[in-house]
Amino acid sequence: MTAIEETSRTQMAAQMNAMVYTRYGGPEVLHLEEVARPTPADGEVLVQVHASSANPADWHIMRGEPFLARLQMGLRRPKLAILGGDVAGRVESVGRGVTRFQPGDEVFGDLFGGQQFGGFAEYAVTSEASLVPKPSNVSFEEAAAVPLAGLTALQAVRERGAVQPGQRVLINGAAGGVGTFAVQLAKHFGAEVTGVCSTRNLELVRSIGAEHVIDYTEEDFTRDGQRYDVIVDAVGNRSASDYKRALGPGGICTIVGYTNVGRLFRHILLGPLSSLIGSRRIGLMGTVKPNAADLEFMRERLAAGDVVPVIDRSYPLNELPEAIGYLEEGHARGKVVIAVRAG
Repeated sequence: MTAIEETSRTQMAAQMNAMVYTRYGGPEVLHLEEVARPTPADGEVLVQVHASSANPADWHIMRGEPFLARLQMGLRRPKLAILGGDVAGRVESVGRGVTRFQPGDEVFGDLFGGQQFGGFAEYAVTSEASLVPKPSNVSFEEAAAVPLAGLTALQAVRERGAVQPGQRVLINGAAGGVGTFAVQLAKHFGAEVTGVCSTRNLELVRSIGAEHVIDYTEEDFTRDGQRYDVIVDAVGNRSASDYKRALGPGGICTIVGYTNVGRLFRHILLGPLSSLIGSRRIGLMGTVKPNAADLEFMRERLAAGDVVPVIDRSYPLNELPEAIGYLEEGHARGKVVIAVRAG
């Protein structure tokens, strides 16, 4: 092979398919393109992506909403060309100093820690600390469903909610991506769990461990007289006074999602103010904090079967716009997964 042929072969090998976007907007701004494959720096791992998953964060960033977030994401156009914060796949190569992984290892993890994203592509790079080994009893698609939604649920239930055995815990939005993990984690920590969802999801929420389910189309959990020690709200569609009415003395409500920007800012302003009166506390969790310890905890729960990812639909990479559009509708049961590579 001549030097020119070798150079050409190397250049071809350094390309990959990725779903990219260069302007803010709806799913129509996403398009499949051949781009340069990333190279791992010191302490980083290059993963051949087998699966990723779509999160509300993806479509919020894609649309540049809320607008104030563009101060970080890019005011006029996005700074990041490839979305996707969850990955599961095989290690392709490692940078200098990486000791925990080698090529061929099956892993899963997040790209959020370094604010890199890039999971909607055939290859993605992230720090060694952002990955853990994939349990052998879990598929790539199941593993890819875990990082952002799973860690959000874990930090809401264990850190913010401080859930203890025997407590009464309510999960609003129990059938969604974060909600399905929150139900299972609250059960793992010994709580008596009530899940709020639509009629079609009642059996699903029961099947993942909720002792009680409330159909929000038929009943208002803030006005039925029940009181909870902890509320984890993955929807954020109620007022601070509603939450206080549903909390018992010393109760905690942590809000991890929102349905509209106006409601979000009201929670930012009124949640802390309402918490100053009485013993009930209400607040936004804020952004998830990616860390190796929490990811390892979720890996252990997956391996033990304590937590089973709920997957609604799986789309190939070239159908990502359809996947994001479906997720935006707000009726996904569990997670929407992107199958990047077969096998």
